[in-house]
Amino acid sequence: MLHGWMDAASDNDGGTSSVTAASPLPGAARSCPELRRARPVACRATSSRPMGGIASESTSVPRYPDEDDKLRATSLQVRRGGNCPNSLEVLQQLLRAGRDRHHDVRPYLVTCLPDESSPATRLVMASFGDDSAVDFGHCLHRQGHAEAASSHIIRSARTGSRTIVNYNELPEMTVGEFEAVAHGFRADQDTWWHFEGRMPETTLRCIETLRKTLPSASISVEVEKPGRVGLAELAAEADVVFYSRAWAEVSDEGNARRRRVARRPTGGHHVSLTDAARTMMQSRGHQSPEACLRNEHRRQESLGLCAWGAEGAAALSRSRGSCEYIRCPVETRPGGIPVVDSIGAGDTLVAGMLYGLTSQAGSWDVERSLRFAVDLATLKVQREGFGGLAADVWPARHGNSVAEHARSKQAP
Repeated sequence: MLHGWMDAASDNDGGTSSVTAASPLPGAARSCPELRRARPVACRATSSRPMGGIASESTSVPRYPDEDDKLRATSLQVRRGGNCPNSLEVLQQLLRAGRDRHHDVRPYLVTCLPDESSPATRLVMASFGDDSAVDFGHCLHRQGHAEAASSHIIRSARTGSRTIVNYNELPEMTVGEFEAVAHGFRADQDTWWHFEGRMPETTLRCIETLRKTLPSASISVEVEKPGRVGLAELAAEADVVFYSRAWAEVSDEGNARRRRVARRPTGGHHVSLTDAARTMMQSRGHQSPEACLRNEHRRQESLGLCAWGAEGAAALSRSRGSCEYIRCPVETRPGGIPVVDSIGAGDTLVAGMLYGLTSQAGSWDVERSLRFAVDLATLKVQREGFGGLAADVWPARHGNSVAEHARSKQAP
């Protein structure tokens, strides 16, 4: 998200996603409807391309190739990607393996996919398993399109860099299409919508729709890409904000000066940034997660989270007039944490927090949820993909540290 292993910053453009879950925000004065038997949790994309693409091809090379160069790869992996799909894959594991066996959270994926009969669509759905708990009923299938949004990732062994090339020909999700999805849930349902911050202007209008249509909904967003216009304004409207280290550290003032046009077309309209939004866009350059969380503007009762790579993550909870800062470092061990695959670590962190905020709402406080999420992401970077994460993280909940558990797994 080691830089970026928990903040999952990406060079991708386009796309927004959200997770919907029914659960009150810890510490917030929310009414809890009686429909807690089946809380909807949906990962939604306002565009067809969540981060990393729905299809992801990862190539490992000894070094990044020069232009017009020929280089032999050391490995090749093709798997389903995407911020929200990745987070849902991990969340699904946690819901199944949770020792408390909470069955009141129902995950959804809401995104644009190719034609329903296309092999690409079948592969995306099959990647969650035959008995997946994820509901795909709100996905939008683009007739006549056969290929899913995709990303090609080049990983350099020499520097650890990840270079991402995206391809997407699917028509983007419109605000009208999202409104139809939102109307599929009842106003008295306790839902949680988690958005990728890929198209801030569109996502902002979707959040406005949710506030009117589903007034009890909790809303979280990811703020990741340095230089993307409108993310600060988007964060100011969410209940929970996930900031990436890349976004927090990098000042966009130079890019802002070079940008001649501050208006983007969205759904047939042109949305102009306000002067305040331009000012916020230029005010990055935080030197610590605490600086980011304390200085970025959010709602009065909100939860801000900032991943800081190998140093762990932090949270700032504002509730009922109080303000609590929490720092959770990565648990280290002699020799350090071996990083095998950092792709999707930020999505894992998000999944861990959403699990704590929804399935464990009322049982876990913010600190415990954050500790759990950091431990989960630490386990993720030590393996390829996401398999077995839930099974390995539970010992940390019951007295053993993640580092101790990792050592026990490696012992002869």
